[in-house]
Amino acid sequence: MSACDTCLVRNRAICSSLDNEEIKALNAIGRRRNLTPGESLMWEGEDSVLVANVIEGVLKLSTGTEDGREQIVGVVYPSDFIGRPFGSTSGHGVTALTDARVCVFSRKDFDAFAREHPSLEHKLLQRTLAELDRTRKWMLLLGRKSAGEKVASFLLEMSERLVQPGCIDAPDLPLRRFALPFSRQQVADVLGLTIETVSRQFTRLKADGIIDLPSRREVVILDRAGLAAEAG
Repeated sequence: MSACDTCLVRNRAICSSLDNEEIKALNAIGRRRNLTPGESLMWEGEDSVLVANVIEGVLKLSTGTEDGREQIVGVVYPSDFIGRPFGSTSGHGVTALTDARVCVFSRKDFDAFAREHPSLEHKLLQRTLAELDRTRKWMLLLGRKSAGEKVASFLLEMSERLVQPGCIDAPDLPLRRFALPFSRQQVADVLGLTIETVSRQFTRLKADGIIDLPSRREVVILDRAGLAAEAG
């Protein structure tokens, strides 16, 4: 049995468009890699030598400012595709926020494979357009929403994107209870807020009975409709 046969995200990842023989050919040029929190897979500005499917875990996409600060520009989850096919350099760094497992391919090998399989190229295009849509929504969140709306929108997205592949109880439903892969400071960086503002919004949502915070990282959504209303 190949790694692809037991892959938890096979039906949701870009390789879902391939038949069994094509999957075997793709599996032959890929390899599994485990990452620990804080371990980087790609570096901003360096040669684009790898692409990867996320199997488990959460990773951040980040870029550096001229004064040395880090800006998180995106987050990837299980079944997401990372890297720059048909590109020469990486536009951002990719670092694990949690324990993660990825299926890694040499970019050149993957590019050659994609050229020979139009269905895979089509899936890549679909993913690119979906990512563009998410980016536009994120621009609205950062540019127009209030601090409360930003935090509520962020929690809703986490509950939808952190669903574990292969979950039997609720494979497609948003999570009610989850552990944030971010520190409060990282949440603030992602949303363009201060850590004090983020903490105040978490406290307010808890006081209003919309969420509960059993621990520093754990979130329980008590009132999803209320949280959606807070998100605007």
